[in-house]
Amino acid sequence: MKNILVAYDGGEPARRALETAIELASQFDGSLGIVSVIPVHPGRTPIDPWDDKTVHDRQLDDARRLAASHGVTAEILEPAGDPATAIERVAEGGHFDTIVVGSRGLGWLSRVFQGSVSSHVVSHSAATVIVAR
Repeated sequence: MKNILVAYDGGEPARRALETAIELASQFDGSLGIVSVIPVHPGRTPIDPWDDKTVHDRQLDDARRLAASHGVTAEILEPAGDPATAIERVAEGGHFDTIVVGSRGLGWLSRVFQGSVSSHVVSHSAATVIVAR
């Protein structure tokens, strides 16, 4: 747990994941990357039309400040694409050995129709994955 990546979207599950990742980075003297994926939907503009850039930037600043308040310097990563596969791609390319994601607690029907980023990352990543609840 020396190179930790946390998936962050500003929601409460992501906040729990961020707090867990900061704690791990502190305990293991590890590095921390915060990945916030800009979703891209086929057939739409490159940036998700519902993603407010100002809100997005403020959320990432808050995440960076929270990490800094615990003595952890975080690298911010903002790839575009499908969130689950983008997280995997960033983790592999950055040689992250641990990924921390939040769980929205979706029921089985919601997971089928909406997909679950945390389930996908757990199933497909080569890194150790921690799901914060």
